[in-house]
Amino acid sequence: MSTGARRSFRLFDLRVEIVAVKPGLESVCNHHLGDAFEVSGENLSIPAGKTFSMYALAAVLPLLPAKQRVTDEHDWMSHDDHVMCPDPHCEAKMRISRIGMREFFLDEVSASARERSSDG
Repeated sequence: MSTGARRSFRLFDLRVEIVAVKPGLESVCNHHLGDAFEVSGENLSIPAGKTFSMYALAAVLPLLPAKQRVTDEHDWMSHDDHVMCPDPHCEAKMRISRIGMREFFLDEVSASARERSSDG
């Protein structure tokens, strides 16, 4: 089943950043303005020496694969980009930003695609 052309798809690179923290509660949830990580493909990158709350990460994680994909201009996922910390006493706000786009090749990210290609 080799067509000669490599099958590819594109995903947005993302940045998730703490953009608002309720004054006085920084020490409760350990959020700090500017705390951030980036997503490229399946990989998360946190700057060396920095941290990001695993509870805040848990709140935003389910949205990341959808935010990586191209969505219709009228889809809410194309516009809504803020997520709140899940702690009910915390008012930290995270912003998910699309910061670039990257191309991936199916045969490099899917064992099933490789198996199907070698069967033909």
